[in-house]
Amino acid sequence: MFTGIIETLGKVEAIRDEATNKHFTLSSAFTNELQIDQSVAHNGVCLTVVAIDGDSYTVTAIDETLQKTNLNSLKLGDVVNLERCMQANGRFDGHVVQGHVDQTGICESVTDENGSWKFTFSYDAGIGNVTVEKGSICINGISLTVVDSQADRFSVAIIPYTYEHTNLYSVKPGDTVNLEFDIIGKYVARLLGKA
Repeated sequence: MFTGIIETLGKVEAIRDEATNKHFTLSSAFTNELQIDQSVAHNGVCLTVVAIDGDSYTVTAIDETLQKTNLNSLKLGDVVNLERCMQANGRFDGHVVQGHVDQTGICESVTDENGSWKFTFSYDAGIGNVTVEKGSICINGISLTVVDSQADRFSVAIIPYTYEHTNLYSVKPGDTVNLEFDIIGKYVARLLGKA
């Protein structure tokens, strides 16, 4: 389980295909603290550390993960949001994040709000996921609050710290992001027969 509070950014150093899997090797500020078999969220996708070498580590994404997330579009040099799993004695600063991406969304616009940024994203509402104003949403692994909510799109407001310390600074209109919808909202939607 995660909280959506990004710890650091990782840089994609190598990508290796093996059958339908992809092995991603990344460098990060916390590589020396990682262990093999540890879970780390990469743009909100929970992946297992399978190898560590110096300041780099490797994770593997299977075909299903690649088809349902934006990891399949990663290139050498790309920057990824990273979060290690929640410690039982830790502070819960974000919201409950499972590291299971529900679907991808498309950035529709980025508006400079003179001190903050407003990002608007669209998504396929036919899958049954919903947002609510002032509810939680996880975008590329980042715990955020929904500002505006419509049937197939929503907006979030981004403060300078989040903009500078996550990969949102590189997200532009047309880009694909990973979305994990609020777990409580998902269960309510299921109970009401909307998912």
